[in-house]
Amino acid sequence: MKNENALTIIEALSALAQPTRLGVFRALVAVEPQAIPAGELARRSVVPQNTMSAHLAVLMRAGLVASERRGRSILYRASLPAFQALVTSLVRDCCDGRPELCAPLLFQFSPCHVSKGALP
Repeated sequence: MKNENALTIIEALSALAQPTRLGVFRALVAVEPQAIPAGELARRSVVPQNTMSAHLAVLMRAGLVASERRGRSILYRASLPAFQALVTSLVRDCCDGRPELCAPLLFQFSPCHVSKGALP
């Protein structure tokens, strides 16, 4: 793993390692491609708006969330390409040239695989 790539992975995982930020990211993924204003995210997470702004800033620095201005509002959405790159990088490192190590994980990601407890 290249050092720059490792730092990106660490920053993204660190950003998601906090309950409120993980919940916000999951909420944004759930409504993709819609975007949600910070105030609505704060209400859903039951945190003050200034605290939500700090959480969103961490997620944005990690590249997991993007913002766009619409009039006076700033809307936030999940950056799915960044998240996909994160997961892909982790799986590539996991396999280390031995795909049989990651086969059970990849099976869980298969769109045809449906079972109790499977990843969404």
